[in-house]
Amino acid sequence: MHDQAEHPLTLLLIGSGGREHALAWKLAQSPACGRLLIAPGNPGTAAHGTNLPGLDVTDAAAVVALCRREAVGLVVVGPEAPLVAGLVDALAAAGIRAFGPSAAAARLEGSKAFTKELARECGIPTAAFARFRAVAPALAYLRARTAPIVVKADGLAAGKGVVVAETLAEAEAAVEAMLGGGLGAAGAEVVIEECLVGEEASLFALCDGTRAVLFGTAQDHKRVHDGDRGPNTGGMGAYSPAPVLDPGLEAAVMERIIRPTLDGMRERGTPFTGILYAGLMLTREGPMLIEYNVRFGDPECQVLMPRLAGDLVPMLLAACAGDVSGLAPAWTEAAALAVVMAAPGYPGPVTRGSEIRGLAAAEAAGALVFQAGTRRDGDRLVADGGRVLAVTATGRDVGEAQARAYAALDRIDWPEGFCRRDIGWRAVARAADGA
Repeated sequence: MHDQAEHPLTLLLIGSGGREHALAWKLAQSPACGRLLIAPGNPGTAAHGTNLPGLDVTDAAAVVALCRREAVGLVVVGPEAPLVAGLVDALAAAGIRAFGPSAAAARLEGSKAFTKELARECGIPTAAFARFRAVAPALAYLRARTAPIVVKADGLAAGKGVVVAETLAEAEAAVEAMLGGGLGAAGAEVVIEECLVGEEASLFALCDGTRAVLFGTAQDHKRVHDGDRGPNTGGMGAYSPAPVLDPGLEAAVMERIIRPTLDGMRERGTPFTGILYAGLMLTREGPMLIEYNVRFGDPECQVLMPRLAGDLVPMLLAACAGDVSGLAPAWTEAAALAVVMAAPGYPGPVTRGSEIRGLAAAEAAGALVFQAGTRRDGDRLVADGGRVLAVTATGRDVGEAQARAYAALDRIDWPEGFCRRDIGWRAVARAADGA
């Protein structure tokens, strides 16, 4: 079934963020891509295909109708919310091929409690945990333990539903805020878990429901300020590959974490197809699962796509066809690093509307500038969200990619925007120690 890409296809990419700009950039390079539609898209994706800003991607019937009207041969779903809401199920029911998990399989991201229970059942190494829907028992559980401790909203919270509490008071405040409705339905249940000690890294696997192939590694920077200080965000930057994940550790993660997850999901009758993104803690006892995402990361996608040497479309089609066994994704030798530029106020309420100039100058310096929270105002490009740009560069190692990314970023004329100045610091420090 690997011949499905012989004739150029009309592709529909769902989403509007930096991840989708990176995917649009990569998908448009494929000989298998005859036409690329992006819904709703952003000003950056418009350079690679046709944006469909009028399509309501939360309306599955409208997406199905568009696919039939435009003879879409493959739908690629970027963000998690449509996956958890069942968009792939609706497309499958209409006979339309889509890359991504069913709603039942997307619970691996949609419910942290579900994933923790699956890990316990399948013997997947993860932190000890407990689940709560009421404040009083959750507080009693906290008070019987010591900080630091982690409090997580069960549902989707755009990367902001996790509090690594350094004190008991901070943990109590997080529980009261989440269960008190601070995150809406996402916080109706909380998971409280032990705080693992080690270094975080991300591993991606391309899955066909039964098998998985390694699809790259990365490390991101969640905290908003330099030195990993301040509140968690959706991600302020990333680099790939993750030097800390050597081939032995990659194999251990695939064998002890990814494989039993796929087996457990298949045994439940909810096989997982798509990209499985494992957030890991590398502890002294070995790799442990922190949580799963069920799609490409953002900003991790912005460093994976520039390193992917092969054609992405046949890989996605192989997963949809239920057979990734013949795939061996090839990667360039280069490292890639992305720095996110954010709007004032992020990750809280942001100021919108400030003009951004100089993207062409940044790209002339050798970077790729992936757009996220941007919009066109006549001839002006303006900020229209929290994370606005991801400036990505490649190099022989993370240090060289870092230098190139910041050199390009400094050509962007957006006084209101801000970024971290230390993306990649762990890898650069590790390389210096080894020099």
